[in-house]
Amino acid sequence: MRLSVNGEEYVTEQDSVVALLKEMGIIAERVVVEVNLRVIKKKDFEHCRLREGDTIEIVSFVGGGH
Repeated sequence: MRLSVNGEEYVTEQDSVVALLKEMGIIAERVVVEVNLRVIKKKDFEHCRLREGDTIEIVSFVGGGH
């Protein structure tokens, strides 16, 4: 299926947020995911089903500073 991930077209066979993150090599505990403008709770990553044309935003936490 075709998705928009962080503004770029992405083609996958994965149908859940957790599977998509795994495919992309992203550690789920370190990101916030939004699907079609709705923030998905980490506990719901496995159950949140993706559909053709969904818009996904994945935001990583960056540590550092003083």
